[in-house]
This record gives sequence, structure tokens and C-alpha cells, in this order.
Amino acid sequence: MRVEFYDTTLRDGAQSEDIAFTLTDKLRITERLDDFGIHYIEGGWPGSNPKDLHYFKEVKNLSLKNARIVAFSSTIKANAKPGADPVMKALLDAGTDCVAIVGKAWDLHVRDVLRVSLDTNLTMITETIGHLKNLGKTVFFDAEHFYDGYKRNPEYALAVLGAAKDAGADVLVLCDTNGGTMPFEIFDITRNIGKVAKTRLGIHTHNDTELAVANTLMAVRAGCTQVQGTVNGYGERCGNANLCSIIPNVILKMGHAGIDKEKIARLRELSLFVDEMANFIPDKHRPYIGESAFAHKGGIHVSAIRKNPETYEHIRPDLVGNSQRVLISDLSGEASIRYKAKEFNIDIEKDPDLAKEIIGRIKEMEMHGYQFEGAEGSLELLMKKKLGIHRSYFELIGFRIIVEKKETSQPVTEATILVKVGDKVEHTAALGKGPVNALDNALRKALQTFYPELKTMDLVDYKVRVLSTREGTGAPTRVLIESSDGKRSWGTVGVSENIIEASWRALVDSIDYKLLIEEEKK
Repeated sequence: MRVEFYDTTLRDGAQSEDIAFTLTDKLRITERLDDFGIHYIEGGWPGSNPKDLHYFKEVKNLSLKNARIVAFSSTIKANAKPGADPVMKALLDAGTDCVAIVGKAWDLHVRDVLRVSLDTNLTMITETIGHLKNLGKTVFFDAEHFYDGYKRNPEYALAVLGAAKDAGADVLVLCDTNGGTMPFEIFDITRNIGKVAKTRLGIHTHNDTELAVANTLMAVRAGCTQVQGTVNGYGERCGNANLCSIIPNVILKMGHAGIDKEKIARLRELSLFVDEMANFIPDKHRPYIGESAFAHKGGIHVSAIRKNPETYEHIRPDLVGNSQRVLISDLSGEASIRYKAKEFNIDIEKDPDLAKEIIGRIKEMEMHGYQFEGAEGSLELLMKKKLGIHRSYFELIGFRIIVEKKETSQPVTEATILVKVGDKVEHTAALGKGPVNALDNALRKALQTFYPELKTMDLVDYKVRVLSTREGTGAPTRVLIESSDGKRSWGTVGVSENIIEASWRALVDSIDYKLLIEEEKK
């Protein structure tokens, strides 16, 4: 069966809390969705806001290869004529050949929200769709609250579908708008509708019970050939059905056609791009495309995947653009260390006792609060130091940090540092927004004379974790730093009861790792 994917990230997804796409964001996302192979892209609701109307004008200038742009709207108002209704005029001004019309399928909404008779609602649906079909449009009818309506008044919910079908709707989209329907209900109801509707069905689900993906798959199994959803599951309340989970499930697991498998290999890339446009930090635990989706931590797991990845991975990670990762922790075994050593191009196989020594050192450090899962830069340095294949790039002689605060002004922080590189000593100072920033600035300033490549390196994230609540402000602290040179990123870690010392250790590892990268290039 061929399934068509309908993306509503730019409308339903944009209704998610904390999302505010700009016009440029929407156009860039449109191009990415089209390149990925999405069949329909719902651009917005013309007339609801100036941005959406502007989008439909600008999107015509894009050279789309796969997707058709859809304008979304409601039915005409009660007793209005389609040709004179302002909602319909705004929809037609969008100039798309595909439109989506939402109409009430639950009698509760007809009475309590629209406050019209049940027959009037049917007339509104019929006249809206009929008018659009007479103008040559492809019409998708979104039967809002269909499943709730069907469970409470099946005769009327079916009458709504019948009115839309008789008016010429190309696809009847069954909506679980409140997100409260169970998967077995979705399957049974959808299968029953398929027997009587005799037209194409679509599915649109929400995630209020965390079942949007499961409900969508059940609807596809029951015969729906159009699937609506959003990238990363963005949407109002708890979100919409997540296309990043649905697409690989439908294509790779259920065996349906719809999007080329070569395109699906760029799924993670698409997910990260839309996160960036939404200004969201990617959720590493997302199925299929999250950073942790194919990450292995337990020693038994790692030992098994080294022999055969299928033992703990349900698909090959590269099929969705992801990759296998092995995490090092106190749960790790020798297999994990050997895996990471190979990843770092370090040969430890010649010495059978070396892996045991390294894992022993890691477990000892983790007892004191270290964590290497997000600090692989520190891990690689640790392993190379243990092997005696890492040289020291500089030596600290000492540093001093002064924070001065006057009642009417912001604090002023200055760091002074003395370092030795070879037989030369560098003494410098720098200001900063706080002790760690000042220390970072002073250290870079001192070392850039010897290592100008450090100018390309930036600290992009700084996290502090208090490891115990018993000691209050004297508790051990873990500092995790992420650094980048624009081409790659790496994490480093430091632990101490003194937050400055913990930060210093992470900073030193971060700079050491950058210099190691540059040295290995030569």
C-alpha cells in the first residue's frame, strides 16, 4: 500500500508552546520537507494572520520538487454563501490547488461551540466543499473530533463524512483531536468506516495520552492512506503525531511505500534542522533519531553488539541517519573500552591488562562524581595519558581570580594566570563576566601566543551539577563543558568540591583536546 505523508508543522506544529516561526523559518522548513519527500505541506491558515498570507505568496517562488502546498481553513459560517464568505475569500487568495477544510464531526461541538443545528452544520460542510470542487481544488476534509463524535453519536459522525464525500472531498481525514482514543478503538472504528465510506481515508492524531504514533499506525493498518503529523511531534498541548517516528515505522517496519528509503536516511538531519528553526534543544531520547536512540551503556550490551549489532538494535542506525554510540560509565565492561579505543584509533589489544586498568580508573573516578557519557574528549585524553601517548601542551604555574562588588555596580571579575609552555613562561590577565569566564579568557590569552589555532575554538555550553545535597555550598560539583571549533564539538568534564577547580579541569581538557585534534591533522 502507498501511504502519503501530510506535514502540518507550519500550522499545527506552530501552535506548540514556545514556537514562533518567522516567515523565513517557514520557507526554509518547506524546502527541507520537500527535499525529504513529504507529499503535502500545510503552510498555514490564510486570513488568520498576516504572516500566513505572506507565506502563501512567497512559497510560490520556491522550486519545489515533491510537495504540494496546502492552505487550511474552516467551513463557511452558518447561512453564509461561499462566494461572499470572508474566510473562503482568504483561502482562495492563497492560490493553492490543494486545500484542507476542517468541519465539526462531534454533535457536542455543533451544539455547544458552533451553536447551530446539526443539519446546518452539514449544509456548511456541503456548500464549502462543493464550492471548492467547482473551482477545481483538491479538497481534504478534516473531520474534527471524529472519533469522540463517533463513540457518542455514530449516526451523526457518519452523516458528516457522508456530506463531505457527496460534496466531492478527495480524502476524509479522521481526527482524534483531543488525543484520548485508544489504539484498539482507532483500529476498529477506522476499519468500520473504511467498509462504508468507499473513499480515501486519512488520519490526524494528537498525543495527549502518548498514543499519537500508535494510533496513527493502527489507522494505517485499518486502511488510511494519508497520514498527517508534524516533525518531532510539535503541536498544541502534548503535541501531534510525530512523523519522525511514524515514517520509519510505516516504511521500514510495516513495509508500505511512500518515501524512498534513501530519503529516510536523512531523517535525523531533518529533525535537527526543524529543532534549530524552532530554537529547541534536541531531545536526545527520541526514538530512531535521538542521540541516545542507539547508545549502549551496559557492558553486556556492548559485548553483544560488538559481535552482532542486531542483538540490541532493532534496525541499522544509518537507515534513519543515526549512528551507534557506546557510553563509558561505571556500568561499562572491557568490551566498552575496546569499542571506544577503536573509535579513537587507539590500539589496546596488544596489552590484555590495559583495558582492565583503564576501566578501573574510570570506575574510580566515577565514584568521585565524574561522568564521561557527555565528555568523550576527557575520556579520550584519559586513555591516551594512561597509554603514555599524550604530551602536555602547557603547565600551570598558578592563577588568581578577583571578584570586586560595589553596592551600586555590577561585579567586576579579573583572572591572572601564569603558564609555562616549553621553557617559556607567559603571565597575563583578563576580565570576564564571572570567575569561569575570566579564567577561560586569561588562559586562552596566555596560550594563543603559542597556539594560534585556539582562536577558532569557542565554549558553547557550560553545565554545573551539585553532586550532594548534604554539604550545602561545600558539596562536590561536576562541571561539563562543550566546546566547538565550528567543524566539530567535544565535551570535557571536571569534578571538585571547589567549583573553580572543577571548571579549570574541564577547561584544561577542552583546550588539550583541541590541540590534540590540530596535532593529529599534521
